[in-house]
Parts: sequence; structure tokens; C-alpha cells
Amino acid sequence: MGIRRFSSRAHKLDASFLMQHLVGAQSYKRIAGYFTSSLFEVAGEALEHIPEVQIVCNVDIHPDDLRVAQLRESKMLGRWNERGLEAEALLNRERYRRLDSFLAKHGQAVRIAPDDICGFVHGKAGVITLADGRRLGFIGSMNETRSGWQRHYEILWEDDSPEGVAWIEEEFDFLWNAAKPLPRAVIREVHRRSYRREIEFTELDDDESFAPAALIESPLYREGQQLQPWQQGFLTECLRHQRLYGTVRLLLADEVGLGKTLSLATAALTLCLLSDKENGPRRPVVIFAPATLTEQWQTELLDKLGIPTARWDTVGKVWLDTNERVLSPAGREQIASCPLRIGIVSTGLMMRDSLEKQHLLGMRFGVVILDEAHKARTRQGFGREAGTPNELLAFMREIAARADHVLLGTATPIQTDPTDLWDLIGILHQGPGRFVLGHDMAHWHRPDEVLDILAGRVQVETLSHAWELLRSPLPRMESTTEPRARRLFSAIRQDLELQNGEWQTSRPLIDLTEETREILEEELERRIAGATLLQRENPLVRHVVLRKRQQLEDAGLLERVGVDVHPERARIAEPQAFDTLFEGKALRTSEDLRRAYDEARAFGTALSKRGKGSGFMKNLMEQRICSSIHAGLQTAKRLLQGETVHEEDEEHEADLQIETGEEREVLQRLITRLERLNADPKMEAIVYFLEREKWLDWGVIIFSQYYDTAKWIADSLAARYPDEAIGLYAGAGRSRLYQRGDSVSVERETLKRMVAERQIRVMVATDAACEGLNLQTLGTLINVDMPWNPTRLEQRIGRIKRFGQRRSTVDMLNLVFEQTVDEKIYERLSERMKNRYDLFGSLPDTIKDEWIDDIETLGEKLDDYINAQKNATGFDLRYTGTMTPPEKDWREFTEVLSQQDLVTLMTAAWG
Repeated sequence: MGIRRFSSRAHKLDASFLMQHLVGAQSYKRIAGYFTSSLFEVAGEALEHIPEVQIVCNVDIHPDDLRVAQLRESKMLGRWNERGLEAEALLNRERYRRLDSFLAKHGQAVRIAPDDICGFVHGKAGVITLADGRRLGFIGSMNETRSGWQRHYEILWEDDSPEGVAWIEEEFDFLWNAAKPLPRAVIREVHRRSYRREIEFTELDDDESFAPAALIESPLYREGQQLQPWQQGFLTECLRHQRLYGTVRLLLADEVGLGKTLSLATAALTLCLLSDKENGPRRPVVIFAPATLTEQWQTELLDKLGIPTARWDTVGKVWLDTNERVLSPAGREQIASCPLRIGIVSTGLMMRDSLEKQHLLGMRFGVVILDEAHKARTRQGFGREAGTPNELLAFMREIAARADHVLLGTATPIQTDPTDLWDLIGILHQGPGRFVLGHDMAHWHRPDEVLDILAGRVQVETLSHAWELLRSPLPRMESTTEPRARRLFSAIRQDLELQNGEWQTSRPLIDLTEETREILEEELERRIAGATLLQRENPLVRHVVLRKRQQLEDAGLLERVGVDVHPERARIAEPQAFDTLFEGKALRTSEDLRRAYDEARAFGTALSKRGKGSGFMKNLMEQRICSSIHAGLQTAKRLLQGETVHEEDEEHEADLQIETGEEREVLQRLITRLERLNADPKMEAIVYFLEREKWLDWGVIIFSQYYDTAKWIADSLAARYPDEAIGLYAGAGRSRLYQRGDSVSVERETLKRMVAERQIRVMVATDAACEGLNLQTLGTLINVDMPWNPTRLEQRIGRIKRFGQRRSTVDMLNLVFEQTVDEKIYERLSERMKNRYDLFGSLPDTIKDEWIDDIETLGEKLDDYINAQKNATGFDLRYTGTMTPPEKDWREFTEVLSQQDLVTLMTAAWG
């Protein structure tokens, strides 16, 4: 027969060619073009009955992403979900069901061709083995969709010659063998859309369906990502507490970098939905976080969960949205009138007397979240106030008493002594949570009586001692998943005829049956993984959720990625050039820079003469110069011109203006010194590593805690590398994209997408990028300055040390100037970073001022802290099970809550 030519102008291609040959066919091999939901829309029914079907498709995904199964899934789902899903799923339901039916029978029939092998697949061709065994080849412009076969102008050549068929098969076989299987997640999403149904809150009978119904189409899932198993496990624990106690009182103490923000936010959203479903009072949700983290909270809630929130501006006394737009009138009293359901407030405001605190204490809340909760603690030392609660702890005790649910988050629940944990548990024990530690005389209130038992240093050997510890608070059977402990708690309640809601008893041990006492005795002798009954089953374990990075890595839930820490002379390629920049682990500095640094310290001394030199403010200029010469110079000039400089750290915030002649003179001398400098050693080091050490080839994220420094770096690199697209990722609408001598303001989402698609190899970021930003396509990280907060370094490296990272070991460079306090702090920290990077999970959350004052003993103080933590880690035994994936993947949920309804719920104003 040879070649036959078809045109859609003259023929109906689907009827006159495709369906005519597919009926009864033995096999179908197809180079089909782009993978879409309308694949097989025309030929689906015929294909279902063909024994052998093989189809190669193409997706617009970078080859590196295709190689990693998880990335292949998330990227494809993200591409699919860029269009409005609600109308798409409704109008094309039959199309999805047809595709779902095909994939259920032929899940391995579709493969995805990588761009680096073939480029984008524009060529369309196929081979059909007909019912009588003859083979027919065809080449044409149409893709495998209804539009391709029925609507567009298309041309097609049919060829049944042996050489023609062999040529097409050769092309097909090459692509098929180079392709990757269609991801399981995409097959699952096809099924979900086939049966997707929007429902009302009231239609959900199972509490555990609330979160997946609300979140399955949130931005997080639409981008192809998902909550991790341990994050879902925390939500499950919250729901269990809600069922058991009617109130949730939990401390989430997961190690740094495990996504506590998302875990807490998801729990808050779910508890809101439950309250609304039960027609309870629509009470506000408030999140307290350090000033430096409030914007990160707001961004993550919107970017990941699609939840709009308001952030309290402590300076302007107004509520702001994520774009810094004012949402309320100005005034301290407005803090009690948040215009949205969730309000975010700085803990710095709660660390001092303020009218705002009093307004908040006059309210009732549905959910209260405290991030970096270890800031609420008993005062240390030997002064008059030693042993009393600090302002934040006192405030949180009062606010917790006025909240339905209280969630605390911290990666470092124990700062210096294990008894610190009781400060946080004491917050949970307020108001509706009075059952947490038992009645006022219960042993659990006094760490000196139970700490050795919890740590396993003291064994509970008598039944009478065990009974005193068990009977207040008395555990419910459902409070544990351990079968024999459940049997014991059930037997106790049956003997004493106690209702589930009763959490204590004054009845004596003798009132238990002999059989129950025998069970108790057996349980006291039994060990699980070396832990006794009361180490496993106690109030602290019930209300503290702790999962460790190493456990998650051992379970295969987190990718193991090593970190090489620089500067390290033994690892570099050009020692001579390296030695001109570095002296040990610090950057060499000039005489002018060293004198400028001395003037910065003198400025702190001048401030102290008017009572402004205490705490973090005295280090303001010192830290700005340690960040960059540019940041130091800009800050000094603003102050000298009479401007107010607002400074924040984890615990405080304050405004500074210069007032005295001495302050002005010191700043003028400082500026004179800095203006003599022609170059910043930090920029020279960045360029050295980008060019000489080839870090630019791997891609780099460059962090600074100050916007002045970050923008200066972005400007400088954009000038040096005009053809390179460079991103500046910052808060408050200050993100920018640079290229070819120009820059434009962009949304952070745009920068994130460009990094994911490998259009950006250089990203400069403030710590607004620390949370919730996935940059695993970049392989190196530079810390231009060193925050006096070791956990912040772990958060920064967590941006690239995550699944999908193509390097087994990433590189991190830390830049500090010689002969500065930063050099001394980093020297002590780096000694503890050499062998095990995730030691940072055990380092204190911030370097204390008094530790810095006596810098020679800083290493000793850090070691004391680390050793104290090693003796107080018994809380993870209970929660290993919450790290495993749930039985039903959330991505399989077909019932969804309307996103419009969710937004309506979350935009309900306080009051």
C-alpha cells in the first residue's frame, strides 16, 4: 500500500484513521507529545482492550528533577495545578474518569521523556499492530487529545512499508528506554479528580478527615508538595487530645528544620474547623512569635495553606497583611480587633508592660500558639527576681487560662537545665488544662521529685510509690497506644468505677483488685527499649511531642545530606589565593576596618551612659559592621542624620536615635574610617568561592540577617555578572530580580519558581527565607554574617539540605571578620560542628550576652548545655509511631472543602 496522506481539512482523522485501525488491534506504540488530562480522550475505549499499549509523553520539567522520583511527582503535579482546579475537575470529569480507568489497567503504559535526551517532544508518530498482525506506521502533527484528533488543522502520513515502520519503532524505542515511569502521585491525582466533590463542614463525620479535606487543594498540595508523615502525626495527636480531654494542650519540640510552623498552623486550622462545625463560639486564633519570625509565619500560612492572616505592627499600632497594607485603624486598643481570624503578634511586645497586653488579657481565644516557647521561662541567676517568671511566661500563663487550645513550639525546650521544661508544661496546665500535671499536690509539679524517675536514674519499685504518681493525673486508656499499659489503665478505671472524663482519684491503692495490683507490679518491672513504665507513661510525655532528625533519616523519611563547612583550607583548590583572604577561619581585615570596629564598640559604650547600652542594643553597630561594611556605613549615616533605627532580636525590639555629642563624634569617626575602604573582604570571599571554587556551577543561596547587606550583595553581584539572573528574596515587598543592568520588583513566589526551574543560580536572602522555602536545586550556601542564634544556621542550611538535593554533600561557607566578637563566637561553635553537623539541634537557641562577655568560657558553657540536653531526652519513645505515613494518603481524599468557604471562615474578624 505504501504511503497514504491525510489532512483534517479533507478527513475526520479520528474516524477515518485512528479508530478504524485501533479496533481489535494487538498493540499501540505512540510518541504522543505533552502529557495532559485529555490523553486518550478520543481513543480511550479502544485502548482499554488492546493487550499492549506503550505511550511516551513529554513534560516541561528539568532533567535533574525527572531523575528523582519525589521531585518528578511534585513537579508534574505542580504543572497540572497551575490552572484553576475547581472548574477543570468539574467540566472534565468524564475525561478524568476515562483516563483513570485506563491507568488503573495500564499504569505502566505511559512514560515521561526527559528533555536532556530529546528536548521537548514535538514529533508525533506511532505504530499500530493490527488485528491481522500487519503493522502500520503513522507520522503527523496531532497530539493524543480530542483537539489534536478532531478540532485542529492537522496532517498525517500513513506508512505500512517495513522500512517505514522500522524507522518509527527505532525512534520510539529510543525515547521509551530513556523515559521514566509516570509517577504514582499523578495516577492518584487523576483518580482524585475523577471523583472530586466539594462538601460542607457539616458533611464530614470523621474528625480526622477535616485536615485533608481542607488542605488537599491548598497551595502546598497544588504545588505538588505535601505535609510530611510526622507533621500529619502531630495533627493526629491534636485530634486525639481534643477527643480525650476536650482541649488540646501540647508542646511540639521537634528538632530544627522539621517544619514545626506548618505542623502548628495545620493544627490551628483544623481546630478552627471543628469548632465551627459544632457551632461553637467563633473565637480568635492568636500566634505569638519573636518579631523576627512574625513575617515568616504570615508568609508561610498564605503561601503553604492559602490562609490570610494579619500581623500586628508594634510601631504603627495597626494590623498589616502580607503586603504591608494596613487593615485596621491605628491605636493600641486595635490589637483586640484583628480584622481576620488569625492574628500574629510579636512576643517582644509581651516581654514588657504594655496596654496591648491588657487588651489581649481581656479576651477569650479559640487557639493560642506560642513559637520559640522557651523564651517564656523562669528568671535565672541570684538576684532579687531570680526564680520568678519572666514577663512572657507570666503573660502566657494568663492567656492560656483564657484559651480553648494551647500549642507551644520550640526546638530547644531545655535551655540550661531540664527543669526548664516545667515552665512550658506549666503554661499548658492553665485554665481548661488544669489536668495536665494533676492536682496542686501531685508530684508532677515538682521536677526535683520526678526528674530522676523520668531520666531513668531512679526506679519506682513499690506499688504505693507508683500509685501516688499514677492517680493524679490518672491516665485514660486511650492516652497510650501501648497494649499492656492500656490494659492497666482500663483495669484501674473499672475497679474504681471512674468515668473517662475524671482525671484523678483520692482512692487508696487497696481499693484496686488484687489482679489489677498484679498487673501494675508486672508493668513496673517491664522495660521497653530500656524505658520503665513511668518513663513512657507520664504527663510530660503525654503533652510533649518530640521527633529527631536522625530518627527520621534512619526511617528513610528524610534524605541524608552531608554538609562540608568552610572556610577549610584542606578542601580548597587554590591555597595561595585562599591565604590572601583568610587567616584561619576568619577574613583578613585592614587597619581602617579594625579601627572602625573599635569605634562601633565605643558607640555601645556611649549608649550605656544614658542607659541604652544594656542587652542587644549595645551591640547594634558592632553587629552591623560584622555583617558588612555597607550595613555599618548605612546605619551610622542614618543615625547621624537624625533618623530612628528599629532593631529587633529574638526577645526584644527597640528604636534608637542618637542624643549626645559623644555619640555623634563616635559615629563620625566610624564613618570616616569606613569611607576609606575600597572593598569589603566579604564580597571578595564570595567572588572567590563562586569563581575559583566553582560554586556558581552548583548554584548558591547567600544569607544575611540584614536587608542592607542582602541588597548590597545582590546589587554588587548583579553588576559583576550582568548576564546572570539574580534574585533578592526579602520581606515586606522588597524582593527583586536582577539581570543585564536592570532590576524589577517581583513576588517571592516568582523567585521560588525560578529557582525550582533552574532559571536562577544565585539567590540572596534575608532570614525571611529561612522557613518554608525549598531551594534544593542550589548546592551551596554562604552565610555572610553569623546570627547569634545557632538554630538559625540549621534553618538556613535546611533550605538546601532536603529531598531532591542532587549532591550527597552540600557546602556551607561562614564569613566572619578577624578580631571581632563574631570570630570568637564562630571559633567556639565550629569546634562543635566538625564531626556532626546536626549537633546544632542540641545547641542553645541563642548565645547569651553574659556568655559573650566572658568569651574564654563560651566553649565550656556550650558543652555544659549540650551535656544537660543529653540527660533529658526521654520524650521521643512515645512518638516514633507518629513518624510513619498514615494508612490513607491524604492525596487520595476526593471530598474537599470549598476554598472559598475556607477563606470566608478565616476572614472572620475578632469579636
